[in-house]
Amino acid sequence: MKWTVNANRVAAGRKIEISGAWIGAELLICISGGDRPHIGSTVQSVPRSSLTGDGHCSATSSVLNITGHKDEVLCRYLAELACSSLNTVVVCTGGVHVDLASKEQLLEIQKAVEEMGQEIVRRLKEQ
Repeated sequence: MKWTVNANRVAAGRKIEISGAWIGAELLICISGGDRPHIGSTVQSVPRSSLTGDGHCSATSSVLNITGHKDEVLCRYLAELACSSLNTVVVCTGGVHVDLASKEQLLEIQKAVEEMGQEIVRRLKEQ
């Protein structure tokens, strides 16, 4: 497997990286960074019709978390964004750890991940 797309940013003074690769028709996304990159959460998102009935693609997600880790917020965002935008099964795994992170630092990381996620999806659509 070869990573198809990569994006990275510095947020809260640490490097954050997101990589994506097609595995057949499905997408694998990995997020890592901070002081100690790790696997804190894994989210699988499956496309479905929106419950609003308007025909838009949405996602149903299943989550596995390592006890005490909060990486679900980042992984779920990325998995559901890619799933609903690309109409395919997506697995996102990984984690970002910043020692003694403040609320402001966590929000900065979350914003950077959201921006990189949108960039990754845009680039995958262009392929």
